[in-house]
Amino acid sequence: MQSTRIGAAQAQGLKSILLWLGCICALAAATPEYRLQVVHVYPHDRTAFTQGLEYHDGLLYEGTGREGFSRLRVERLETGKIIREVAIEEKLFGEGISVLGRRVYQLTWLGGKGFVYDAATFLRLREFSYPGQGWGLTNDGHALYMSDGTAEIRVWDPATLKELRRITVRDGDRAIEMLNELEWVRGEIWANVWHTDRIVRISPADGRVLGWINAGGLLKAGEVTDPEAVLNGIAYDARHNRLFVTGKLWPKIFEVRAIPRR
Repeated sequence: MQSTRIGAAQAQGLKSILLWLGCICALAAATPEYRLQVVHVYPHDRTAFTQGLEYHDGLLYEGTGREGFSRLRVERLETGKIIREVAIEEKLFGEGISVLGRRVYQLTWLGGKGFVYDAATFLRLREFSYPGQGWGLTNDGHALYMSDGTAEIRVWDPATLKELRRITVRDGDRAIEMLNELEWVRGEIWANVWHTDRIVRISPADGRVLGWINAGGLLKAGEVTDPEAVLNGIAYDARHNRLFVTGKLWPKIFEVRAIPRR
């Protein structure tokens, strides 16, 4: 009986240790969470249905959506003054944009059609097509990365605009869908998740989720009323390590820092 009691006690102790180790492993495996700290606030055109945002050579490039209102524009961040803009066909819904070299690339939502412009003049250089929907667009200096509303990100050759490969975005075993506007930030892809206040940090190598950013509470109650005026727009100034976020129909652009949540 004594050996039985000792065996039971040892088994219970081992069970407790395993449970403790399991909790530690679960904590270690949990995806990091961040919040945003506002550094500065800039004006933003509250009529702009922001679909793409990128900071390049001291200027802010923006692509807007909705049929009849879709634009590609470049503006001064500090004042919101539009320097140059061009409209696309009224039947098309503009989506993500990205500036790579001397070219600006722009997607459309359901049209299956994209455009390439000269960055200095916005002269349209070519059109291209792709299957499915167009949502977000960014680049790493070499390749283009495109989202389509699913958990997949397509990688394109910017010269041929042919697909090279795809990345499936997963947090553990869970596929993360509704990836919208994209931005390349310090070797990662950051993506808005449509109709949420969440930004997901993604490994471009394998699609693994590296972290989640809670961007809620940037606007005060009543500053936007349209139910589609959701967070959508991430831009990164690599030279000065500055991060900017905004939303569709938002009156403000926020310079922010991502800080680990405690």
